[in-house]
Amino acid sequence: MQEQIPVTVLTGYLGAGKTTLLNRILSEPHGKRYAVIVNEFGEVGIDNDLVVGADEEVFEMNNGCICCTVRGDLIHIIDNLMKRRGRFDAIIIETTGLADPAPVAQTFFVDQDVRAKTRLDAVVTVVDAKHLVARLDDAPEAQDQIAFADVILLNKTDLVSEDDLKAVEARIRAINPYAKLHRTQNSNVALEAILDRGAFDLERILSVEPDFLDGHHDHDHDPDVVSMSLTIPGDIDPEKFLPWINEVSQTFGPQLLRYKGILAFKDEPRRFVLQGVHMIIDGDLQRPWKADEKRVSRLVFIGRDLDQAALTAGFEACKA
Repeated sequence: MQEQIPVTVLTGYLGAGKTTLLNRILSEPHGKRYAVIVNEFGEVGIDNDLVVGADEEVFEMNNGCICCTVRGDLIHIIDNLMKRRGRFDAIIIETTGLADPAPVAQTFFVDQDVRAKTRLDAVVTVVDAKHLVARLDDAPEAQDQIAFADVILLNKTDLVSEDDLKAVEARIRAINPYAKLHRTQNSNVALEAILDRGAFDLERILSVEPDFLDGHHDHDHDPDVVSMSLTIPGDIDPEKFLPWINEVSQTFGPQLLRYKGILAFKDEPRRFVLQGVHMIIDGDLQRPWKADEKRVSRLVFIGRDLDQAALTAGFEACKA
């Protein structure tokens, strides 16, 4: 079984500093080789000219925004890349500033072939500390990019005061309390903070941060995108839960940006780990519950206009 190649998705609104970050990754002396997929909006790609002339291979997809075209393009490029295995250690996808990261993330759930050969390592979102608040008020994509992130770089921090930074951080935390947040200037961040994080791997995050799914409720919520965390002490009944979560994904799919959970199924020694993006759910049984671990079932939803009462009641009804 060949090892899966890690894929990092770089996203962020126009002008936040994504290309600066990409150039930093490509030019630092880390000894790794990256295949880069740059997605430019429009027929003519200009981002490609901005990416440093490293030895890395750069693939362009400029038949429109990655999130508006069929995932087929991305699957096709990854397929071609896999024929040259051994020539690179990891893949970086830089999306256009207007992209919703969901379809990119979904590609790694949906296509069996892609899934067998690659693993989504993290969605890294770069945000502009000076302009983010205005963007959050007028651009739904900026909210989605934050909601999706596993790691957030709050960039251009030198352009705003400490008070403004705290206010921006509070807005970010209201949308996504779970992402790792780093303050940066010129997208300058230690590469280990963003690459090979295993951040999309819920098991790994929980081994490092056991309270990752507990949620933090000390923030004012943006009225539009909210995050909610639900916990049931003890077991739930899979025969109730699985049809319910499927129904949730179909009913609320467009509003659900990301959801994840770890569940204790009745009469099952292993933990059931679930992740979802819009209407696509992925879940399987993973490692056994440890002897000193409390069996609890936890679910986190991040999305728009969520019916929190209905989701809470539905989950509660799944108790074993």
